[in-house]
Amino acid sequence: MTTLEAPAKPKRTLYRGDPGMWSWALHRITGVTIFFFLFVHVLDTALVRVDPDTYDRAIETYKTPLVALMEMGLVVCVLFHAFNGIRVILVDFWSQGPRFQKQMLWIVLALWVLIAGAGIGRQFFYLFTEH
Repeated sequence: MTTLEAPAKPKRTLYRGDPGMWSWALHRITGVTIFFFLFVHVLDTALVRVDPDTYDRAIETYKTPLVALMEMGLVVCVLFHAFNGIRVILVDFWSQGPRFQKQMLWIVLALWVLIAGAGIGRQFFYLFTEH
């Protein structure tokens, strides 16, 4: 009588928090967020041809502090997506890119924090002085 052995258990493939994983996840999340914004933007801009009064009302709702905070989030998303996208391009097309990908990630994060901080600071200034 022959005995059959059970197949080996597959290895776990759970990624455990490397900064590259978070960069990958944030790149996708920010991309979806930007896509959603562009979709809504195209729709509300199309309202001007359909019904100018509805368009004017929609634009008025965008002048609220809540939407200003959402715009700040959009700035953060666009900046991260752009800087990380440049890093991804360098990793893919520069022969030394894979070797320096971690250093480039920290540079991206530093630039992102500095420039997003300046952009959000400007938006807060506008929010508190104009509204």
